[in-house]
Amino acid sequence: MAEQARKRIFSGIQPTGQLHLGVYYGAMQNWVRLQHEYDCVYCIVDQHAQTVEYDPTLLRGRILDAACLYLASGLDPKNCILFVQSQVPEHTELTWYLSTIASLGQLERMTQFKDKVEQHGSANLGLLSYPVLMAADIILYKAHAVPVGEDQTQHLELTRDLVQRFNRLFGEVFPEPEILLTRGKRIIGLDNQGKMSKSKPENTAIFMTDPPEVVWQKVRPAVTDPARIRRTDPGDPNKCPIGLLHFALSSPQDISWVQHGCTTAAIGCIDCKKKLATNIEHEMGPIRERYEALHERPEDVWAILDDGAARARAIARETMREVREVMGLR
Repeated sequence: MAEQARKRIFSGIQPTGQLHLGVYYGAMQNWVRLQHEYDCVYCIVDQHAQTVEYDPTLLRGRILDAACLYLASGLDPKNCILFVQSQVPEHTELTWYLSTIASLGQLERMTQFKDKVEQHGSANLGLLSYPVLMAADIILYKAHAVPVGEDQTQHLELTRDLVQRFNRLFGEVFPEPEILLTRGKRIIGLDNQGKMSKSKPENTAIFMTDPPEVVWQKVRPAVTDPARIRRTDPGDPNKCPIGLLHFALSSPQDISWVQHGCTTAAIGCIDCKKKLATNIEHEMGPIRERYEALHERPEDVWAILDDGAARARAIARETMREVREVMGLR
């Protein structure tokens, strides 16, 4: 199928902290698969990372790290557009136009915004308008769909509302992006307290660049099923973060081994952990090697991002030409 005949999707991840297995299995694996099925625009959303306090001296390095991991995981710039958000100024221009039609009440009801206010007692304007920038990211490329998990649909619903409002006020410019629920897996943290996250202590997350000895240092002391006090006690892998990680990452044969061995006490928790560490290295080892090779050639990676930004700007400029025209701007 010719590229121009395929539907377009947009997705992006913030360059905040190190990328962990939750990001890889929850999003990046799908990105790699989707690049062969859609016209894909993938973005390192560095401007979204500015809604919280950050160290400017670290941001550029994190952008490079993210790009290296995207490429090492299998994204091919021949099959997708990969770029940095701030290199395409039309993102923020469209954000302003959308903010003039966005409902303040709707933004204040966003779960992420309410959570931040509850945690810190206040929030900056950028965090409040974060969903508007996200909407601009998507519709700037007239994306037909956005791959998300079930916990991310609220922002997409706002995007669809803004598209409907804009089209009603100014004319049919943007398609309503569909919510493309992906097969991304929910990766549990090693503390068994919800999904793996960059905002939690480092020992609860396994990063994509962790060497095998570091993975083992994290996996070995990880909590397990509280029912397994002794080696002979049977357990339930559905109540154990190690078991849940096996269900997400391991082969059907190993999952069967874990299910039978844990429930019958045929295997101990340390056996289960060793198998998990081995399976993580089997998948992440080659990615880490490609990442390290790319990191030694940063000029090549920046060139890929610069080329992606040029391709993205070509689309964005045409969209904004149309937007300005229907809004009565020059």
